[in-house]
Amino acid sequence: MKFGYKARTKEGELQIGNVEAANRDSALSILLGHGLFVLSLELILEVHWYARILDFFKRVKSTHLMIFTRQFATLLASQVPLSDSLANLYRQTSHPLLKETIADIANDIDAGFSLSQSLERHTSIFSEFYVNMVKSAEVTGRLSEVLDFLADYLEKQAALFAKVKNALIYPIFVIALFIVVVIVMVSVVLPQITPIFSEANIELPIFTQILLSLGNFISRWWWAVGIVLFVFLLMIIDYFQTEEGKVVFDELSLRVPVIGLLFRKLYIARFAESSRVLIKGGLTIPQAIEISSHTIGNTVYQGLLHEASGQIRKGQLLSKTLEAMPEFPPLVSQLISVGETTGRLEQLLEKVSDFYTREVEDMVNNLVTLIQPALMVVIGGMVALLFASILLPLYNLSRAF
Repeated sequence: MKFGYKARTKEGELQIGNVEAANRDSALSILLGHGLFVLSLELILEVHWYARILDFFKRVKSTHLMIFTRQFATLLASQVPLSDSLANLYRQTSHPLLKETIADIANDIDAGFSLSQSLERHTSIFSEFYVNMVKSAEVTGRLSEVLDFLADYLEKQAALFAKVKNALIYPIFVIALFIVVVIVMVSVVLPQITPIFSEANIELPIFTQILLSLGNFISRWWWAVGIVLFVFLLMIIDYFQTEEGKVVFDELSLRVPVIGLLFRKLYIARFAESSRVLIKGGLTIPQAIEISSHTIGNTVYQGLLHEASGQIRKGQLLSKTLEAMPEFPPLVSQLISVGETTGRLEQLLEKVSDFYTREVEDMVNNLVTLIQPALMVVIGGMVALLFASILLPLYNLSRAF
């Protein structure tokens, strides 16, 4: 059985995590044995696979979430109490799922939960990055500022996503049309003209034979292919919703050429911005780095920043710690070193965030520009192969006569 706990160390630091044990008493004994003062201990119910898949599809669009966050920040900045702000947001929101969620959050707040705790109960809407940024804001007392940052972040993400989506609409339409043409050719046209080649003793090219075999297989077993693809898709979605699947996905995303570099720059920008907000709010550097590790959204960088936080507590400088980690470019440690030397760490972290945010935007713009011509080249090659598989046998047939 798995239990979620909140506890404090002997030094008074808050620790949140999971522990596996046979029962609640065993879990409590394990935590006490590690010198922790347990604040809460709750059983984590196992989520069924179909519930994880439904959560994947049941999402609030980023534009709705961005508008909600912006309005929330404006209300709090205007000194409107939290419960009244949520009541106003409930009346203004038209999206049914988000409206229901706001009502649940308001009820949780009235019951004594913190805002981050109530948001954490709706992981299909509020990401881990979002929840942990709110959690850090509760520590620093800068909730409206952090919500403004989240609204800006969501707005930028939505703009980048829209730009990529618009660039992909035409190529995806062409690819889908090409796939339909290929299926019709290999399952209807080629099988009907194949007997002509057999009677004329014309040897078919190897890629024509492959297409014919594929067409025969699809025409006989199309229903089985559809079922297998559907089940495989469900299994993939379900796996990547699990804790192990998230770790595997995070590691793979960093290794993909070009895309991996884009993600690295995005995570560094997140780390710098969230750390800046936390340090500005009065937290110590180890605390800021530890909390920032939970806002990154990637388990690899979360582990690195957790390690960095431990090294800083032992007396190591942040710049020296990051310098030893290849996942952080030299520019990051150099700028942070300047900030540590001059006492302007907050300002230098802002420069790191701005620099890598611009890098991410430039990379996305370049990728969007290159996507269409690259896909058209690939499609052109596939079209050439398809027509060659048909025209070459016809050319050989004409020569035979």
